[in-house]
Amino acid sequence: MYEFEFVKPTTLKDAVQILSDDDEAVVLAGGQTLVPTLRQRLAMPSQLVSLSALKELQDLSADAGMVTIGAGVTHARVAAEAAAFPALAALAGGIGDHAVRNRGTIGGSVANNDPSACYPAAVLACGATVVTDQRSIAADAFFDGMFTTVLDEGEIVTGLQFPIPQQAGYAKFKQPASHFALAGVFVAKFAEGVRVAVTGVSEDGVFRWADAEAALNTDFSVDAVMDLALPMDDVMSDIHADAEYRAHLAGVMLKRAVTAALS
Repeated sequence: MYEFEFVKPTTLKDAVQILSDDDEAVVLAGGQTLVPTLRQRLAMPSQLVSLSALKELQDLSADAGMVTIGAGVTHARVAAEAAAFPALAALAGGIGDHAVRNRGTIGGSVANNDPSACYPAAVLACGATVVTDQRSIAADAFFDGMFTTVLDEGEIVTGLQFPIPQQAGYAKFKQPASHFALAGVFVAKFAEGVRVAVTGVSEDGVFRWADAEAALNTDFSVDAVMDLALPMDDVMSDIHADAEYRAHLAGVMLKRAVTAALS
């Protein structure tokens, strides 16, 4: 690692001020991505601004068809406490291992926008709202490519608001070592229609699967998507899986996600 200063503000206002005063400071949430990046000397921040002491980012509640989760809530807490939204709780329980789930945070994951992360699929499929210290951002406008979002420099994710679907399910095929998704599909059925989001497949990150949404809006069943194939456009290949295999996995995970939603 390069040398840096570690600061741990106790209020969101103080954290925002530090980031405003220092263009080279970076936010530290759970550190599950940032710390390995620092170890590899791929980043050289002047300060790490830890959000772990900000109590205002720790709330998790459900009310009037909405689950609201503070950005500092860990995956383990989402898995244990988001009972009002079982599909989201199950997704959180399948992230990484025990150590990752007890340190990683939902806000950090969403802000990082890893193209194989699980939470972005839930955020996009549910049409959730990402709340920051400056504004509220609709899911459809938030993700902007691999490891990229519309967050401005120094803008901090403070929480997420998930409308609870009538039915929902998530399925992923895990990369064995990291438990990131080689392909993951989140299906969410609302009175207004069905939304389907795919992660782990495209270099551009999470995206909605329009053909799957159209099929499930006509008939919310596994049969409706039995023969559906994901278009090969922008499906990525890497050392873990080639494009053809990933596209096939997406179709399998879609069926499993629908099955989970129906159960």
